[in-house]
Amino acid sequence: MGPAQQPGDPAPVLLEPPERLARTITRWEGGAGRAWLAALPALAAELLERWELTAERVFAAGGQISMIVLVRTADGTPAVLKIGMVTRETSQEHAALAHWGGRGAVRLLRAEPERGAMLLERLHADVSLRSLAEPRAMLEATGLLQRLWVPPPEGHPFATVAERTGALAGPLRERRGQPYAADAAPLVDEALELHGWLLAGAPEEVLLHGDFHHGNVLAAERMPWLAIDPKPLVGERAFDLAWLAKDRLATLVAKPGARSAARRRVAELSEALEVPADRLRGWAVFRAVEAGLWSLSVGDRTDGELFLEFAGLL
Repeated sequence: MGPAQQPGDPAPVLLEPPERLARTITRWEGGAGRAWLAALPALAAELLERWELTAERVFAAGGQISMIVLVRTADGTPAVLKIGMVTRETSQEHAALAHWGGRGAVRLLRAEPERGAMLLERLHADVSLRSLAEPRAMLEATGLLQRLWVPPPEGHPFATVAERTGALAGPLRERRGQPYAADAAPLVDEALELHGWLLAGAPEEVLLHGDFHHGNVLAAERMPWLAIDPKPLVGERAFDLAWLAKDRLATLVAKPGARSAARRRVAELSEALEVPADRLRGWAVFRAVEAGLWSLSVGDRTDGELFLEFAGLL
């Protein structure tokens, strides 16, 4: 037990899951998510004590499946305690950050991966690439990806693109028959056909971020921009770039000439990073259709329809 609070001491930080986190975890993970949320305050308190951290505040605009607590270490260094629900996609986040070693990504200071807990360097959480105009943001994003795309370590623990997307293809086929997917059946068929073609000729294996978009790149002190929140896997660069291609989606599809704008973006990203345009388009269609039907399946009609519209534009 710590010392009793003295007059004038700052009020203790309430370690409760932010509303956004509670809402998304409950909707996406059901009963398992609710159980994890219930245990989260006690886990956060335990980690703060054992890792000798002082909490400043819970970052309310944090992750959709993780709680972010701004902390200071025992020597006063600003840091971030991130506690996330461990899933197939997030289980190796610590390993990717350790392999990058701060090169292009947030630096990992400490981790207990089996509990989804990491201590990270403090970045400017309120300033992402979304604060920049789109052309500048894309330029910074593509430069950062070139630093992240490195060979994986020997005997690495990461899933491959083939394994990850193969596990998604089955549920995608099943969702095709649901009432909410009735209008999307031709897109689903094209996405599945493209998936088979893409896996038949994968040209390279590098470490990928897996969830790279403008919102997952934050301003920093030691470098202008650093990536956060990877869902790492190993495979071809076109898979990573496909998720960046759909960034600022609501703005993109609302533009006059949206079809030309979407195709031009794919062409420009392909040329900038020397990624085959047909493979980038293929992964962009597959990822957008899969994300669209998954969003519809959990009741998120807005995002679901946006993803499917983007796929249709391509």
